[in-house]
Amino acid sequence: MKVNTIFRITLYLISVFVFSTFSTEAQIGTRFPSEKKIITDPVTGVKLAFLTSTPMGDSKIYQTHNQWTSDGKWLIFRSNRVRGEAMAVNEETGDIVQITEGGFIGMLNVARKSMKLYYMHPSDKERRRNRAIQVIEVDLKKLFSDSETGSLKDVDSYQRICGTIPAEYGAGGDMTLDGDEEQVWFRVGKTMAGKHLPDSVKIEPNFGPRHMGSGPGGIAGMNLRTGEISYVISVPFQVGHIQSNPWVPGQIVFCWETGGKSPQRTWIVNADGTGLRPLYPESPYEWVTHEAVITPDEVAFAIMGHRKIPGTNDTAKPGTGVKGSNPGQETEWGPCGTREKPTGLGIVNINTREMTIAGQIPYGSGFWHVSGSPDKRFVVGDNFNRDIYLINRDTHQMRLLSTGHKPTASDHPHPTFSPDGTRVEIQSAMLSEDNKSMNICVIYIPEAWLEEK
Repeated sequence: MKVNTIFRITLYLISVFVFSTFSTEAQIGTRFPSEKKIITDPVTGVKLAFLTSTPMGDSKIYQTHNQWTSDGKWLIFRSNRVRGEAMAVNEETGDIVQITEGGFIGMLNVARKSMKLYYMHPSDKERRRNRAIQVIEVDLKKLFSDSETGSLKDVDSYQRICGTIPAEYGAGGDMTLDGDEEQVWFRVGKTMAGKHLPDSVKIEPNFGPRHMGSGPGGIAGMNLRTGEISYVISVPFQVGHIQSNPWVPGQIVFCWETGGKSPQRTWIVNADGTGLRPLYPESPYEWVTHEAVITPDEVAFAIMGHRKIPGTNDTAKPGTGVKGSNPGQETEWGPCGTREKPTGLGIVNINTREMTIAGQIPYGSGFWHVSGSPDKRFVVGDNFNRDIYLINRDTHQMRLLSTGHKPTASDHPHPTFSPDGTRVEIQSAMLSEDNKSMNICVIYIPEAWLEEK
């Protein structure tokens, strides 16, 4: 009896400890110790700041969206430190703070004009597939202040429900914050999209070996002050990444998603549904991907050069481990993605529709994910080998910015420029013992490169 009593007490104490630990870690505003490490790229000599350095399932926000808070001090990212919750890391101190509670789905939207964060959250606890979706606002300024002083309050003191998207919209996780920061735009399901698509429009079938891309697809929006829902447009194909022009309210860029090459990848439309058109009209031999709004009137994208020219040898750079391993080699993608035609990092002007190619990596996949500085000085991109290249748009000089981020990493670097154009955020497996888990890393462009005219 005595042994059983001790056993029961021990189990009780363990359960209390586990529950208390989980509850504390799950509270919004919980702080984690700094993991910041400053290193020098062993190849390029460029300064790298690893703001996280442990294998905790870190990943940055997609390069189509803002990463830094409006005060320029914090970067927002996803992490498994508390499963299902988002984190912020202070670039200077390395302090890590949990900034959501109750979980989130899809894209994290960091405001540029205010210390706010917006994201989607299932409105029911069961989180069924067909469910209503709440749009949540987080007051980061208040949260960071209370977290620092140790005076945290309940979650409702920091999070506000802006509105609820009814289940019939079939809203997905793709959401973007409008340039005026008064609206968000989000992808809707096929049923809702079909209701707004004219009967005369032919629905596109799947395209490519991944059997994706069939329509219809659509975009709707929500007013963040009133919660009012508005419908933007339906199209006859599957809508992929949605992003706004941060400098031009009411301008939306999105893509035709197939999981690879699209018949026409990039699209642009006004928030009132007018002005729908291909952003960069592509040819069947062009593999266009990973578009990102980089300045008030420009969108950068990659024209892939990753496929072997039929009848020739693979031209992958020796020793990179890229040869024969590039994805997207299936013949069903059609006659595209080879270097028989121009490829590289493209930039299209939204207003004039003129396109230029800033440069191309002369081996392997070429550019894949791209970004640019808002001042139009630089563009940056990664490749399948996880190399990061920087191009000076004035001189057209291309430099290897950073390397050694391991082709075995669980994801690609997805480089994104800071608002001031002086540094680039990536996700990297450079420090990972398993060569897969990723951390949040900031690459500082050397002062000498910034001072070049």
